[in-house]
Amino acid sequence: MRGITLFLVVVALLILLFYMAFEAKRNRIRKQTITFSSLPKAFDGYRLFFISDIHRRVISQSLLQKIAKETDIIIIGGDLCEKRVPLARIETNLKHLSKIAPCLFIWGNNDEEVGVHNLRRMFKKHGIIELSNGMEFIQKGDDKLIIASVNDVEHDIPLEHYFIPREPFSILVCHFPEVTEILKPNHPFSLILSGHTHGGQIRLFGWGIAKKGQWIKTDSYKQLISNGYGTTGLPLRLGAPCETHLITLTREEVS
Repeated sequence: MRGITLFLVVVALLILLFYMAFEAKRNRIRKQTITFSSLPKAFDGYRLFFISDIHRRVISQSLLQKIAKETDIIIIGGDLCEKRVPLARIETNLKHLSKIAPCLFIWGNNDEEVGVHNLRRMFKKHGIIELSNGMEFIQKGDDKLIIASVNDVEHDIPLEHYFIPREPFSILVCHFPEVTEILKPNHPFSLILSGHTHGGQIRLFGWGIAKKGQWIKTDSYKQLISNGYGTTGLPLRLGAPCETHLITLTREEVS
């Protein structure tokens, strides 16, 4: 009887490990429509593809095909890679993304491990725009959208970020979700995009080392914390599905 019990336990564990490995390789696109009263009319229906924490993964061709005709801009939210990821694999991901839409890159905590100069060489080759505590202005007719970045949360947010005019709609991208803890009350951002936590990556009975990915809505901004696309350490996931995000911005008409 003990032998049968042990056998069943081993089989159950193997099935669980197989499932966790399978979950780590899934290709999910969360399609979400987010409404803002401050969004300029020209950007009503504007579509952002947000992908963070790719780490060691090769982005699936099937995923790329699904977003190819639905994306106006791509935002890579940090941890494109980590140490020992082959440079050829990183370049393949960048090449395929850059063929779909203009790409913005924001630094994560692992990216520098493959060499900043190596990544910048690829950015230049494939037309990737590196945001490093900087801003990108997107113009459509007379309307403007601003995407700003913060590299880390150990230092003050660049002062110029607080002088963004209120008229244009502005987005803040920071790899670290706790960036909201150091934002001053007068910050101009309506949408904040972040990753880093992997949603805890492996959650047992709902518990994980970090909060599960989610949308946080306040009176002044909406924040996405993504579970991310890849994994770090063990190539396993449980209870924190890998995800990418196709976000459609819509304008709420104020009467």
